[in-house]
Amino acid sequence: MFGRWLGSRSQAGAGRGGALAGFQVHRSAGVLSCRVLDPVNEPVRQAEFVITDGAGRKIVGGETDPFGSVLATVPAGDYRLAVTAEGFTPFHGAATVTEGGHATLGDVTLQVAAPPQLPEPGDWEVEPNHSQIGFTARHIGLARIHGRFNTFAGAVRIADRMEDSAMHVIIDAASIDTNVQMRDDHLRSGDFLDVGRFPTLEFYSERFVHRGGSRWGVTGALTLHGVSRTVTLDTQYLGLGNGLQGETRAACRATTELHREDFTLTWQTMLARGIAAVGSSIAIDLDIQIVPKG
Repeated sequence: MFGRWLGSRSQAGAGRGGALAGFQVHRSAGVLSCRVLDPVNEPVRQAEFVITDGAGRKIVGGETDPFGSVLATVPAGDYRLAVTAEGFTPFHGAATVTEGGHATLGDVTLQVAAPPQLPEPGDWEVEPNHSQIGFTARHIGLARIHGRFNTFAGAVRIADRMEDSAMHVIIDAASIDTNVQMRDDHLRSGDFLDVGRFPTLEFYSERFVHRGGSRWGVTGALTLHGVSRTVTLDTQYLGLGNGLQGETRAACRATTELHREDFTLTWQTMLARGIAAVGSSIAIDLDIQIVPKG
């Protein structure tokens, strides 16, 4: 495909016509390309790619386009291309780019990766020393404030069929921590979490939906500030491992987005030009490890 587009552009300054007509390449650079496909020759969209030089330094990176294509202009030299996509084994290839030239790896076919082994059925618990419940909020329309909850506990019951599993997590609202005492006291007050009336946040789920590969959707009820709403955690299961004492551990990462107004957290003050001091959306990031209970 790129050969048709570039035509004789592998020679500096040549080629008129085609989709890249008028596309200028620096005289000391060339083009590196490939097309990323799955085992049935369908393009892999939004696969991540990184191009590194001979010293291992990242030169450029990004995602494949809707046709699975990678196209990058780089200085002449030797390069390695790494391509990764959810549910596939990584690809690594090498190419040499000449001045004014076009180096292509052609069609790169990714192989389906075996999904990580699931935890054994039974009762598991969140291991708080190697887990984190964090959040990010927009501040004054520009910066982001990062925080976490330092105290929480959780239990997971793994069923014979993973989709029938359930989990329950309790978070101490007063343990909120953004590394600024004055701000944390305000967040604990009646303007926000009101920890005197609502000392905990709770999440309960009994709906685990496999989305393919290592991706899962965990849907349940989040109770915050006395209000319960349905929330789905976009979850990546990372597999099983062993801790320093030889104990079995399972790990996952999960994200979701909450809207403060959904939980009646409506305190706000406006700055000049109508800019809100606190954004309405809160991004939630979880890094969780679980161990067999007991």
